[in-house]
Amino acid sequence: MAGPIRPTFPFTALVGQERMKLGLLLNAVNPKIGGVLVRGEKGTAKSTAARALAALLPEEETIAACPFGCDPNRPATWCEDCHERAQRSGWEIYTRHVPLVELPVSATEDRVVGTLDIEHAVKEGKRRFEPGVLASANRGILYVDEVNLLSDHLVDVLLDAAAMGVNYVEREGISFSHPAEFILIGTMNPEEGELRPQLLDRFALTVEVEGIREPRLRAEVVRRRAAFELDPVTFGATWRDSEEGERGRLEQARDLLPEVAVPGDMLDLITRICAELQVDGLRADIVMYKTAMTHAAYQGRDVVTAEDVRVAAMLALPHRRRRQPFDEDGSDPGELERRVQAQVSRMEAESAEGAATPTPEPAASAEEDKVGEGDAPRVDRPGAPFRVRKVAADLIQPRENQRLGRRTSVTNTEPTGRYVRGSIPIERPHSLALDATVRAAAVHQRERHEAQPEGTALRLERWDIREKVRERKLSNLILFVLDTSGSMGVENHMIMTKGAILSLLTDAYQKRDRVALITFHGSEADLVLEPTNSVQRAERILRQLPTGGRTPLADGLRLAGDLLGKERLRDPGLISLLIVVSDGRANVALHGSDPIEDVRRMSLKIRELDLNSMVVDTEAEHFRIGLASRLANWLGGPCYRIQDLDARSTSRLVRQAIISRQ
Repeated sequence: MAGPIRPTFPFTALVGQERMKLGLLLNAVNPKIGGVLVRGEKGTAKSTAARALAALLPEEETIAACPFGCDPNRPATWCEDCHERAQRSGWEIYTRHVPLVELPVSATEDRVVGTLDIEHAVKEGKRRFEPGVLASANRGILYVDEVNLLSDHLVDVLLDAAAMGVNYVEREGISFSHPAEFILIGTMNPEEGELRPQLLDRFALTVEVEGIREPRLRAEVVRRRAAFELDPVTFGATWRDSEEGERGRLEQARDLLPEVAVPGDMLDLITRICAELQVDGLRADIVMYKTAMTHAAYQGRDVVTAEDVRVAAMLALPHRRRRQPFDEDGSDPGELERRVQAQVSRMEAESAEGAATPTPEPAASAEEDKVGEGDAPRVDRPGAPFRVRKVAADLIQPRENQRLGRRTSVTNTEPTGRYVRGSIPIERPHSLALDATVRAAAVHQRERHEAQPEGTALRLERWDIREKVRERKLSNLILFVLDTSGSMGVENHMIMTKGAILSLLTDAYQKRDRVALITFHGSEADLVLEPTNSVQRAERILRQLPTGGRTPLADGLRLAGDLLGKERLRDPGLISLLIVVSDGRANVALHGSDPIEDVRRMSLKIRELDLNSMVVDTEAEHFRIGLASRLANWLGGPCYRIQDLDARSTSRLVRQAIISRQ
């Protein structure tokens, strides 16, 4: 059989990224693990590794003319057509390379799950299923680059099919199911936004990748890539033996996998680790069980050992430990490794001594305890963030040209948003849903042609017409203007302030709002974070912000006004929220004038933009003179004391500020 159309960089020629390669190989041995999500910065060979894996996998037998590539040796997984062929006259078998199907970010649900075969409906007057991406990916690899940019609904569809191995379709009068067993590989750059924790948990394994820092290894990457691009055929021949060796190892592991046993003490170790790390649900236990078995088979063993469990934990647990969006412990592989190893050592000690002797957990290193130490300007650790209630999304009214997000979902027939379906118009249709209209008319074409032979090829009636229904998700730009002057270091004000902002960031994280951060201290303000969807970046910057110096509040407002004005020009439909966190004091003027007058003038300039604003007052309780309230009046928004930002009111205050000008 002919080889791939274009040469692929050999999998075994990849430099470094051993954990990523292991996660991919284990899913290749056992697709029932449930897929792998590769998270990391750009240029870390994520896409290259996924494509190289497809070329590495052994060829497979398939039934000719089957759109789902059914396995002739597994009748239980056949589609309906293959069962019918078997009863009639049999079929032909051919060998193919494992398919690699790439899902574009712009894919629609019809393209993914399949839809009505319009051509067949027009010719025969009958409904027939037209397979989609999930059908093409059966027994292959489904590669989703930038999976975090897909709509949540599509990610749900992919993960459901990957978990069940079957794609169920109920739409347009069609009820159909077909096999959809595939290796799901998702890649993403966290700086472009995160997956919701509920979706993240459904990826069986997660691997964090970083760029190679060691100069010698970087040079080797460049040499291999240059050699491949110069002569792909010769380069591939150089690595052929290595590829064949790895391919043979995969085949042996697949054959050995059904014979792998998990001793009772290893199962106890798996459940003990998950319980000790307080992982929600039982999915982590099940994934670790499958992964440990697969790793043992890949290593050529038929019994799971503690090392297999340790490897499984490092692949299956990091993304499941983060109970809140900004919990730190889930992202520290060193800390996770220590805690897993502590459980392994404890089990081994119990086994050796015949008694349950507790083993103390490794103490945190001195470096981990030294947070916030040092000379001025000092860095305060944030206080505990509050648990933020869900914002009542239905109170936010849609606007035209609204930026996409997740604060609320709106369906409409206006020409904005993602086309999701067709519907029968109540009045004059705003925009024609051609595909839905043709599908509605398709099954009637045969009878209409028989009744009236003369006429157009496609016979439409008024009741066939469908209009487009679009869906769009609304979001906001939340701009934080944070006072980091010396007065914020008094009485732990900055500790409380950072905790409050983390609470607001949590709400922004859940709704996929964009955030930006301006700080002011010393002689001027600084835009430390431009508008971004990655609130994790904002959180990291927030934790490292120093406190000290004078209070150039006017310059902070000037910079905020300039940024909000530019964003309004770029996106007239954007809903912006300005949150000023300050005690309202100002002692640095613009251009040598009065600092208070400058604050008033900059505030009124921002007010002219007609946007939403609120002030969080950090003034000391025992010495209140109301400067923050005056600032809020100038901005035209509400003022809240920082003590008011508790679990009961944080989201309500944000919601009120957002909708106050709707």
